[in-house]
Amino acid sequence: MLSGDRLGQTIFACSPDNHRLAPSMEDLEFLKIMEAECYQDGSKSWVAPLPFRSPRRRLPNNRKQVFDRLVSLERSLEKRPKMKVDFLDFMEKMFKKAHAEVAPPLQAGQECWYLPLFGVYHPRKPDRIRVVFDSSASFEGVSLNYILLTGPDLNNSLLGVLMRFRKEQVAITADIEHMFHCFLVKEDHRDFLRFLCPSPAVAVYGLRRAAKEAEADCGSDARRFIDREFYVDDALKSFSTEEEAISVLGRAQKMLAASNLRLHKIASNRPAVIEAFPFEDRAKDVSSVDFFVDDSPIQRSLGLLWNMRTDTFMFQIEDDQRPFTRRGVLTLLSPKTWRPNGLGGKGRSEIWKDSRYHALIHHSPPQVL
Repeated sequence: MLSGDRLGQTIFACSPDNHRLAPSMEDLEFLKIMEAECYQDGSKSWVAPLPFRSPRRRLPNNRKQVFDRLVSLERSLEKRPKMKVDFLDFMEKMFKKAHAEVAPPLQAGQECWYLPLFGVYHPRKPDRIRVVFDSSASFEGVSLNYILLTGPDLNNSLLGVLMRFRKEQVAITADIEHMFHCFLVKEDHRDFLRFLCPSPAVAVYGLRRAAKEAEADCGSDARRFIDREFYVDDALKSFSTEEEAISVLGRAQKMLAASNLRLHKIASNRPAVIEAFPFEDRAKDVSSVDFFVDDSPIQRSLGLLWNMRTDTFMFQIEDDQRPFTRRGVLTLLSPKTWRPNGLGGKGRSEIWKDSRYHALIHHSPPQVL
């Protein structure tokens, strides 16, 4: 027990950390868990636990909810081809770099949690998607974030970093690639970070395996078409004759049907090719089109617009109405087209194909703002 004089000296004692905020009890618990359970594995990667609160509520199985959100996500991606391509590319890279793995089957009654996914673009980085694993999503009144300790703010002061950056003569900047994906989660905690998503690697492998198995019956050219002319699930290909196009497409349909895969939404710049396939296998807008009477429909593929009559790719920009402010002008002038291989730009552009061998770029006259 401290005397009165001793108590005063202890309470008002100074320390080198007086200028820092004292950690909360939860912050101390977080640091204790990390110190005890964080380690380097055989590959020199750092493995960390999930910092669960104690005591905590047992998580219900939210797979059904996350599956419903996946279905909604897939519908949304079908309406936004560029986002679909970016999203699938992002997920494929995660698996290639071993930042994610196929989840093993669950045992009866095993606790787990599924993370819903969605994609967002930064306004200043329109070509780089960020896939968000939504740990704040709630199910039956609980979320993963709810049972995890937040942890202390361990970031450096932004002002301090900037001031030190300006202090000396030689300045550098650097970035840690995929930092948040470079730390592993303890194996017995990974079932709390499950997610459902379209898997491009598995899907493409399955597609090509189906073609390989049916090659003997349907032909090598049909297999080559499936192996080389698809981007994820979209096929683009040109043939020398209408007969060849009809033959290869027909055999490719048969080849995939043997694995319960349906090749449909067929469109062509030649009416004879379209008419060779039943209505239900044609693209929606070309089921009964007459190229010499009707306005030729515009087909969307891989983020581009294809005019079937003129056989041209097109970029179309909406006429955005923005306020005449600095932000409004900058927003209007920022690039708003997806430019595969660098083609296209602000405004309306068309790639005119001369006998399908020479590509020319046509730009509409610039508008005065």
